[in-house]
Amino acid sequence: MGSREVGDRFEAIEFEALLLGRHLSPTRRTSDGKPYLERSAYMLLIRLNLEGPMSIGGLSDAFGLDTSTLNRQTAAMMRAGLVDRIPDPDGGLARKFLITEAGRNQLNTERRTNIDGLRNILGDWSGEDVATLAALLRRFNSDVEDRDGRPWPRP
Repeated sequence: MGSREVGDRFEAIEFEALLLGRHLSPTRRTSDGKPYLERSAYMLLIRLNLEGPMSIGGLSDAFGLDTSTLNRQTAAMMRAGLVDRIPDPDGGLARKFLITEAGRNQLNTERRTNIDGLRNILGDWSGEDVATLAALLRRFNSDVEDRDGRPWPRP
């Protein structure tokens, strides 16, 4: 098997991953066509929901983003009522972000919409094929996280 054939498979994976990200972006839209939750807010809310309150430093470590980017994103989320900034429940100096009830409700609504969309698309697949896809995606993501040193908590 030539290296071009192997390269083609990696190119195919890269392209399909690009499309997967596009297809899995939040699908619910406001009347002006904008998503209810921006992709960055969706990701931050998922992390806060899984892990609990986190500081800007903790979010920076988790996402590999600089604090100025996270400050802008969390400020927008605070204005939208999706998160609150609270004193560290463990007594530390850094303030932490906590998902609000409204943020959790919005996140749950978005997730249900996305999951329903996946059920609709994968409805004709066998249970075994769906389980295989889930296992391969988890394996891929876990390998990326291990290499990057930033594992994600899983439900």
